[in-house]
Amino acid sequence: MTPLLKGTVVLVQKNSLHFNAHSAAQKFGGFIESVIDAPDDIDDSILDTVDSFLSNSVALRLISASNSNENGQGKVGKQTFLEGVLTSIPTLEDKQTAFNILFEWDHNMGIPGAFYIENFKQDEFFLVSLTLEDVPKHGNLNFVCNSWVYNVEKYKTDRIFFTNKTYIPNETPFPLVYYIHEELKTLRGDGTGERQVWERIYDYDVYNDLGEPDKDDTLARPTLGGSSTLPYPRRGRTGRKPTEKDPKSESRSGYFYIPRDELLGHVESSDFLVDVFKLVSQNVIPQIRSVDQPEFNTFEDVLSLFYGESSNFSVPKVIQVDHSAWMTDEEFAREMIAGVNPNVIEKLSEFPPESKVDRQLYGDNTTTITKEQLEANMDGVNVEQAIQNNRLYILDHYDSLFPFLRKINATGAKAYATRTILFLQDDGTLKPLAIELSIPHPKGDIFGPVSKVYLPATEGVEASIWLLAKAYVVVNDSCYHQLISHWLHTHAVVEPFIIATKRHLSVVHPIHKLLLPHYRNTMNINAGARNTLISAAGIIESTYLLGKYTMEMSAVVYKDWVFTQAGLPTDLIKRGVAVEDPSSPYGLRLLIEDYPYAVDGLEIWAAIKSWVEEYVNFYYKSDATIVHDSQLQAFWKEVVEVGHGDLKNATWWFKMQTRAELIEACSILIWIASTLHASVNFGQYPYGGYIVNRPTKSRRFMPEEGSPEYEELAKDYEKAYLSTITPKNETLLNMTVMEVLSTHVSDEQYLGHRIEGDLWTSDSQPIEAYKRFGSKLAEIEKKLIERNNDETLRNRYGPVKMPYTILYPSSEAGLTFRGIPNSISI
Repeated sequence: MTPLLKGTVVLVQKNSLHFNAHSAAQKFGGFIESVIDAPDDIDDSILDTVDSFLSNSVALRLISASNSNENGQGKVGKQTFLEGVLTSIPTLEDKQTAFNILFEWDHNMGIPGAFYIENFKQDEFFLVSLTLEDVPKHGNLNFVCNSWVYNVEKYKTDRIFFTNKTYIPNETPFPLVYYIHEELKTLRGDGTGERQVWERIYDYDVYNDLGEPDKDDTLARPTLGGSSTLPYPRRGRTGRKPTEKDPKSESRSGYFYIPRDELLGHVESSDFLVDVFKLVSQNVIPQIRSVDQPEFNTFEDVLSLFYGESSNFSVPKVIQVDHSAWMTDEEFAREMIAGVNPNVIEKLSEFPPESKVDRQLYGDNTTTITKEQLEANMDGVNVEQAIQNNRLYILDHYDSLFPFLRKINATGAKAYATRTILFLQDDGTLKPLAIELSIPHPKGDIFGPVSKVYLPATEGVEASIWLLAKAYVVVNDSCYHQLISHWLHTHAVVEPFIIATKRHLSVVHPIHKLLLPHYRNTMNINAGARNTLISAAGIIESTYLLGKYTMEMSAVVYKDWVFTQAGLPTDLIKRGVAVEDPSSPYGLRLLIEDYPYAVDGLEIWAAIKSWVEEYVNFYYKSDATIVHDSQLQAFWKEVVEVGHGDLKNATWWFKMQTRAELIEACSILIWIASTLHASVNFGQYPYGGYIVNRPTKSRRFMPEEGSPEYEELAKDYEKAYLSTITPKNETLLNMTVMEVLSTHVSDEQYLGHRIEGDLWTSDSQPIEAYKRFGSKLAEIEKKLIERNNDETLRNRYGPVKMPYTILYPSSEAGLTFRGIPNSISI
């Protein structure tokens, strides 16, 4: 009699995953709920019964990892079907079902290393895992699957899953090599055809699907990527037909292909965020645009959104303690190092600051700020002394914006390129010294800018002018934040790494296992963004200053992106806010000692780097093993030459020849996907939900003395300020989106935790190392809490009394202003 191997299959049926996007949207309680009526839930009668799985509907075949057939491929066992339902497993999550399965498997077959699965049902299901008990000469075997399985007729090749063992290519059991190669070949596809919902193919394309020229000529947008003029990271290929008016543009349909396992419909709420964006796009935007909202006339009008009888929005943290502290110069400056965009400020190393704007095209763009203007408010220190002692800093939103200003201001916006110079005071806080506002010369670009410098003032109309000058700076910072710091430098740059990983690193490869948690839901959320957020006339174009030039500007900025400088220590040194110091923790010394983002971030960075170093060194014993890892080399080559192919000739790319390079590359990638994204994402509503603190548009120029606008400013500065910044319609839409973006879902996976628990690998040392990583993050969180209780660190809470909690690693669900998810999942 042939011996039997006992197994347990855990899966989730499609219809038990019913999740109502409309009811999910109502969790946010705000403007969405007021414009959308939730439909009735789907009737429970449509749900499949468990019994349907027990009628020869799902079959499995084990594949040997130790014994081969005559072709050198692992032997394949007999087909066997799911049997009875197990109800005695207490660890099953909600909606999961466990089934018995028995495999015929004798000693000649060796030890299983993979299995085929066939679904003969019409509906797909989500396969969680297979566990084999008491495998001879081995013990239990775990297969972590977490994948959608469709009807067999949907696939050209058999669905296959591998054990949780981990191998570099040279150490992979030979009987599995064929199956691993075939699976990777399936995932790469052939680069043709329109992708279908059940497919699992990972491929690249340019950003040519943001416009809709067939609908309206004004909705045409240039292709981003594939040119030196507008370079861009690649996105996932969908293969949709070209538009009729522009063969280079891809048509937009209601369906955006994402490789099926990137769409996390098996969990309670990860996917509903994308659905919320769709609801906002299809319902909220038209609703807002169809209603002529009265303008805000006073700051109290804005506050009524949170405190009035019919308020729909949560109170942003920036005004929870004090409604007017945001107006102070200290808070204006503090948010440059502890706000939602804390990684742009630079040390001023020379005066005047140098502009990189092309002089032949745009004339002389040298600043008009003088030393005398700065020194008037520098506590007796002159400019030379301040530069020598690292006390002058700049928030420079000039070079990236100035070439676009003439086009932007022709659309109805009234924007300036801005330079803001700040002084580091003895108490560790930053003080703004001067703001320069510049617009193109009316006679033409070659004549250079028309610039004016504004200095701090506390009384009379000059104080109102100064408040407006700060608003123009923040408008630019809000746009740069959303477009560059958030979208480009996290969402967009990570997607090519995901695609290359899935195309070239097998699921049993150690680097695939290392990076997998940090890719969770990113392609899904990016596709949703292309559909509703960054598309032509979408939410970002509608609510931010740059309008239809939004994405075009991000492509210009991408030219200067450097992956090897994206890790925190290198970034801080590049911006001049830190200097190398081998005697200091982390090998550098911060020049702004009380720099909350940098101080907290360095703790997280060091923990990530330590974990990655221990992990990589466990699997790679020498640099030679890096060089000879064929999958790793193919992965890196494709990231550089295809995924980020427009920058492939840059000399800064790692050569991927040493363990040190692999460790640094993985640490940077994990940092971007987790901590960097958290730092620029989850503070959006806490800081920007109160639009007067972080306006996103400017629609009037600075009033000139003697003009009606100047008189209005002198009489009623609140009305004049509100008439200058984002109007009410766009404010409501922006608040709705920011509240969604700043909210943690209930099934979020945070840094230091994995959805697979301890089953992600069978190697005990990496598992223990990962546990130490999680414990280290918990220790860091306690340290950050203590740091926020130190009242001598004024930049940690500021005049608004808002502690810097954004980099606490853990969080519960909701709008918490804390928590570092593993991945860019929103």
